[in-house]
Amino acid sequence: MWQADLLGLGAGALIALATTPVGVSGAVFLLPVQLSVLNVPSPAVTPTNLLFNVVAVPGALARYRRAGQLNTPLARRMAAGTVPGVVLGALVRVFAVPGARVFHLLMAVVLLPLGVWLCARSLRGASNTQDTPADEPSGPVVTALALGVGVVGGIYGIGGGSLLGPILVGRGLPVARVAPAALASTFLTSLVGALTYALLALTGRGNIAPDWPLGAACGIGGLLGGYVGARLQPRLPERALRLLLGTVALALAALYLIQAMT
Repeated sequence: MWQADLLGLGAGALIALATTPVGVSGAVFLLPVQLSVLNVPSPAVTPTNLLFNVVAVPGALARYRRAGQLNTPLARRMAAGTVPGVVLGALVRVFAVPGARVFHLLMAVVLLPLGVWLCARSLRGASNTQDTPADEPSGPVVTALALGVGVVGGIYGIGGGSLLGPILVGRGLPVARVAPAALASTFLTSLVGALTYALLALTGRGNIAPDWPLGAACGIGGLLGGYVGARLQPRLPERALRLLLGTVALALAALYLIQAMT
């Protein structure tokens, strides 16, 4: 229905505007909207969420590419893990149908302390906010983390930036470097994941294929909001970006806890 598509467009725009500056596409926040408000059936909600990323993320990527922030080794290492991971996750989602409660609890346990830590560091006095640069995780470590995140993305329809972003920034990497790489990885992961679900729908039973009109409508909204969010990022100080990312992590942890208890 056009009303649902219009609602999805507005939700996608607002979510992407708030999350794109820290490298999070916003799909993880869109997921409960699709389930509870738009009544997208499971497992079709997963590829629909991935389709949102496919349509929404290029706007932010275009902005980051113009600023010379996109083609980096970090982005390539992340994509090397998330792309095969999302295929594996899609197969698990369709044929094993894992329960979501354990996943929600695990993600809350990971994101809650990360969010508290990032917010606490960001809210210190000016004299204490200078971060000591941390050693960048090695290529194999980043790829291994990305592989795990890719599997999670394939199962639950999230791009992975909401998980990888706080971890890498918590290691001391600047948000301005992590955000473009996380979004590039999210785009590739979501593209491969949505295609995998579309192929599985040809041979599987049930609601496997994405809701194409709704996913496209949400994505168009995210495309507009993401471009504006990426444009705003260079104007925000690193301290504000870390605080925003910490707040996003805390909000996600609270959301996962609520979903685990319902």
